[in-house]
Amino acid sequence: MGVELTAVFYGLAAAASWGAGDFSGGVATKRSHVYVVVLLSHIVGLVGLLALIGLLGEPFPAMRDMWIGALGGLAGAVGVVALYTGLSRGRMGVVAPLTAVITGIVPVLFSLFNEGLPQIHQLIGFGIALLAVWLISNENGPVGLRWSDLRIPAVAGLGFGLFFISIDQVSDNAILWPLVGARAASIIMMFILVLIVRPGKIPGKGQLGIIALVGITDTVGNAFFALATSLGRLDIASILGSLYPATTVLLAWFILDERLTRRQGVGVAAALASVILIAA
Repeated sequence: MGVELTAVFYGLAAAASWGAGDFSGGVATKRSHVYVVVLLSHIVGLVGLLALIGLLGEPFPAMRDMWIGALGGLAGAVGVVALYTGLSRGRMGVVAPLTAVITGIVPVLFSLFNEGLPQIHQLIGFGIALLAVWLISNENGPVGLRWSDLRIPAVAGLGFGLFFISIDQVSDNAILWPLVGARAASIIMMFILVLIVRPGKIPGKGQLGIIALVGITDTVGNAFFALATSLGRLDIASILGSLYPATTVLLAWFILDERLTRRQGVGVAAALASVILIAA
C-alpha cells in the first residue's frame, strides 16, 4: 500500500474511531452530565496514551510540539463544550451537521494556502463528502435556519478544525506525545468547568465502562488522525475524518436498531463515493 493510500486508511480509521466515540458518548451522557463524561473520558485517554508511549518507546519531542498539542487540546475542548451546549438546546438538526461541515472546511482552507490545491477529482470528493456529512447528520430534513443558529456550530467547528490544524503542525516523528499535551490541556479546562458547574453526583460503576470506551475510541481516533497528517495532506485527512457521523449512525442502526432515513442512506452512499474520489 502506497503512502497516500495509507494516509487515506488512517483518515478513515480516525472517522470510524471518532464515530464510535460519539456513539458511546451519546449513550453515556443520557445518565451523566456531559462535562463529567468528557473529563473522565479524557483522563482515560491520557492514561492510555502514556501506556502506549511506554510500550512503543516514542522519544520525547521538542517542547514546541508539546505546546502546539496543548493549544490544539484547548481548541478541541472548546469545540466539545460548544457542540454539547448547542445540542442541549434542542437544535440538533442544525448544530450537528453545521459543526461537522465547518470542522472539515477550516483545515481545508488552511491547507489550500499551506499545501496548495489538491487534484480536481479530490476537490469534487471534498464537496461530496461535506454533502454526505450534512445528509447523514441532519436526519430530519430541512429545518429553519436563523443567523443566531450559526454561532455555536461555528465555534464548535472552528475549535475542532483548529485541533486538526494543530496536530498537523507538529513534527512528523512526534505522534503520541503532542496528543498527551492536548489531553492534559483539555483535562485542566474540563476540570475547571466541572468545578464551576458542579454537576452533582459522580457516575456509577455501571457508567464507568462506557465512559472509558469514549476515552479509548476518541484517543485512538486522534492517534489515527495524527498518523494520517504525518503521511499525507491535512485537507484529505480532515475531510475523511469529518465523515465520523456515518459511523455513529451505522452503529445506532446495528446496535440500537435505529432505522436509517432515506436522507441518511443517500448520505452514506455519498460518503462512499467521496472516499473513492479522494483516494483515487
